[in-house]
Amino acid sequence: MTISFSIGQLASAAQTPSATIRYYEKIGLLSTPSRTGSNYRQYSQEDLDRLAFVRRARGTGFTIDQVRSLLAFSDQRDADCCKVMAMTSEHLHAVEQKIADLVVLKEQLASMLASCQGGTVANCRIIDTLQPRQ
Repeated sequence: MTISFSIGQLASAAQTPSATIRYYEKIGLLSTPSRTGSNYRQYSQEDLDRLAFVRRARGTGFTIDQVRSLLAFSDQRDADCCKVMAMTSEHLHAVEQKIADLVVLKEQLASMLASCQGGTVANCRIIDTLQPRQ
């Protein structure tokens, strides 16, 4: 017996808004589903699995284009995974750089906050720090 899902059932099962599912279809991350006699979308377990893959990949921060590449790799089960490793390594490096940038930002914000003595905005050290230097 083949399991099939309506878009609402698929959305619920994957915890993904229906609009996101339609968007993923439009951009080719999900294949166009079959239709019922009433022209409703009809999804398979394979569609649910693919959507789950996309959601996990997006959840780890991969871009749409990277997800598209990962899907292509996943469809070639016997291919060497060195390109997948390289893509993941590059993504990890980008995440590490973002973390480093956020640490610097946190330090800047903490310093600004520590410099503030309260009072009026006219004497606010935070506002002074953000003003362009003359």
